[in-house]
Formats: sequence, C-alpha cells, structure tokens
Amino acid sequence: MFKRKIMNEIIRWEDSLKIKKRALLIKGLRQVGKTTIVKQYCKEKYNNVVYINFMDNASLKKIFDNDLVVNDIVRDLSAAIPSAKFVPNKTVIIFDELQECANARSAIKPFMIDGRFDIVATGSLIGLRGYNKKKSKGVPTGFEYTITMYPMDFEEYLYAKGISEDLLEYIRNCFLKKEKVSESINSSFMKYFKEYLCVGGMPDVVDLFLKTSDLNQVYDLQRIILEQYKDDFGKHLDKNEEETINKIELARIMSVYNSIPYQLAKENKKFKYSEIAKNARAREYYDSIIWLKEFGLINICNNLSNLELPLDAYKVDDEFKIYVADTGLFVAMLEKGTTNNILNGDLKIYKGAIFENIIADAFSKTGKNLYYYSETRGLEIDFVSKYDNELTMIEVKARNGNAKSLKEILISEKYNVNKAYKLIDGNISIKDKVITIPLYMAYLIN
Repeated sequence: MFKRKIMNEIIRWEDSLKIKKRALLIKGLRQVGKTTIVKQYCKEKYNNVVYINFMDNASLKKIFDNDLVVNDIVRDLSAAIPSAKFVPNKTVIIFDELQECANARSAIKPFMIDGRFDIVATGSLIGLRGYNKKKSKGVPTGFEYTITMYPMDFEEYLYAKGISEDLLEYIRNCFLKKEKVSESINSSFMKYFKEYLCVGGMPDVVDLFLKTSDLNQVYDLQRIILEQYKDDFGKHLDKNEEETINKIELARIMSVYNSIPYQLAKENKKFKYSEIAKNARAREYYDSIIWLKEFGLINICNNLSNLELPLDAYKVDDEFKIYVADTGLFVAMLEKGTTNNILNGDLKIYKGAIFENIIADAFSKTGKNLYYYSETRGLEIDFVSKYDNELTMIEVKARNGNAKSLKEILISEKYNVNKAYKLIDGNISIKDKVITIPLYMAYLIN
C-alpha cells in the first residue's frame, strides 16, 4: 500500500464532521487509487464497513428508486448484503462508482441529516456533466465534501521507492534556501525523475515497475490502461441508467485524443483544430476537449492576455495548450522505445513536449490552474503561476538553455514581474533575477 497525500485531505474531512455532517466524495480518473485508499481508511477507522460498487452490483440501484427513507434503505441493503452490519455511529457505507446510481447520490442528504452513518463515495466519471441522464431525486448540495484524487506525483513516487523523509527534507530546504544540492544527490534525483517520466503515477504501473524494473512491461500496462479509458469515451447512462454510446461524440473525442502527440510535437504547442482534421472547427470539437478534461485525462493550459494578477481575469479562453494528466501515459501514447531515449537523454522531436508535460502535470497535482503567456511577436513563457503571493514565470528547459523571453520581461518596464524560475536538468543557481532549479523540484513551487 503506497503512501498517498490525499490521506491528509481525508483527515481534514474527518475533522470537519465535528462542525457539519457531510459525506466524503472522492472523484478522479479511473485507476488512480480511489477505492484502495477509501477501503484502507475505512477499515482502520470503523468497526463496520458496508461496501457497495454500483458498477459491479447494478441490482442494488433499484433500492434507491423508492422514497429515500434511511430506515427503509438500511433494511433493504441489509437484506441484499447479508454480511452488512449497520451499527449506529460505528458504521461507514462506501458508495463506489457513485455516478452509476443517481438516486444513491440523492440519498446522501437524508443519511447526513439522520446522522447515524457516515458515507464515503468515489466516482470515476462523476465530474462528467450529463453522464447519467436519469432524473434523480436531487443533488445533495451542501452535504458533500469533495476531493479530487490524481495519479501519484513525483514525491509520492519517491515515497514508494523508499526514499527517506530526511532526504526529502534536505531537498525542500535546498529549494527554500536556494542552495545547491549535493552533486551525488542531485544526480540520483534526476535519475529518479527520468524514471518517473517513463513510469508516471498510476499506482498499478508504479507497483509493476518497482517489482520488475521492466519498462517494456510498464509500457504494455500503460497501453492497456489507455485502451480501457477509450472504452469510456462517449459513454452515457440513459434515463433508465442503461449504458449507451454517443457515436458522434465518441468519434470527436477520439479525434482530439489522437491529435495530442502531434499538437505537443509542434514548436508552438498552442492547440490547433486544423491538426484534428482539415476543416475542423471549435464548435464541433471544443465540447470533446472539455469532456476529456472532466474525465481527468488532460489538463488545459490557457494563454494570458496580460501578465497581471489575478491570473484568471486575463485568461484567453480560446487560446490554450493540452497536456496529458499523467506523463507516463503520455509517453505510452508515443512510439515504443521513447523511454529508452528519455533515460539516455536522446530525445528529439518530443523533448520539449515531454518535459513541459511533466511540469504541467506537477502543477496541476498541487491544485494550480495552468497558464502560459504568448505574444504574436514571439515572446513566450511556458507557465505563469502565482507563487509566494507574486506573479511568477516558469520556463522549462531540457538542458540549461537560454531563457530569452524570461530575461526580456524581467528587465522591461512594460511588465511588473520580478520573479522567474528556470527548470533544467542541472542544479540550483541564481542569475539576473532568474532562479534556476532542477526539473524534479517542480512540485515544490506550490
């Protein structure tokens, strides 16, 4: 069982129960570890755990079609699940794959008002608007505590490798104090980081790599996961909660998905609909892009019209880049053998794409919205963020290359920007207001 940071969020939910009774709802991409972490937590905290998976036990959904009376639901569930024990104040009910049963989600409110039982729910597709078209008995507004779970970040990967907390604290201190990392430690962490580029953060993939060190098996498993995701593309539940596929939506989602490697291979990585099909238009494909984002497979990075805070006020909605939400999966979308090029430092066309993708991945897992800055005259900053209450520019370089745009903005009176980071395959240094740090420290710009 891997150490996951989301456990800290779950503890915050537990503490919040002293103020108001709410169900915990964990949403996120399939196979990021939601069910595993929920089962582990509930087993440790409760005497009785009642587990219901609405995808595997669809027959239980009809229990929630009647009036949502807690005593009636408990009676019917106990009859359907003979091993279940509903002991007041000592029982948690796990609703797994909650998006499959609209009325089970509606039942959260009466359960929370009743107060005798806790509810912990997960949903892989719960963020997809309009996924379940059944007319439900209402969404329990105010009675859910929602957390998004992501694939493992680089620090969690290091936990899994058994890297000591003392060593991680040393890295954090070097970042905060802007002091060089010991060359041997820096070299080791860059090696771990390049492994992570190939493996990514899907728990089953990390587990396989740690057991075998076999990147060919890793690639095969990642491809299986991607194929399983495709099975969800364009899928909906109709008014009877029966599965149906919107074939037009499926075709458009697949077209966007297939275009991602080409979009990121370009020097200018701004998303272009013309890369999907010759006459493709935003009105046809934008909803498919949003579908993939809500599904959890991609992150969207918007251009800014101005370098000012708050960043969201200057977001340009129709100018954006798309990154894959797990860089290991992005690498698996490329040709087999890319992992060998990463480890040997022999990347060519996808070099910038892979390193930018991992930084976007790292930032999104800290909860950041993603922004970049680009002007028509060629000035471009890979990422713009708010860090330490200041607007901060971030450039990503596979090696210690020139950061011309960073320097131009820092010295120009046109912009009021004083902080910039350059992430490289190297060590920490400071020159002309640009703070250079190793690529693996991206998760610390939080």
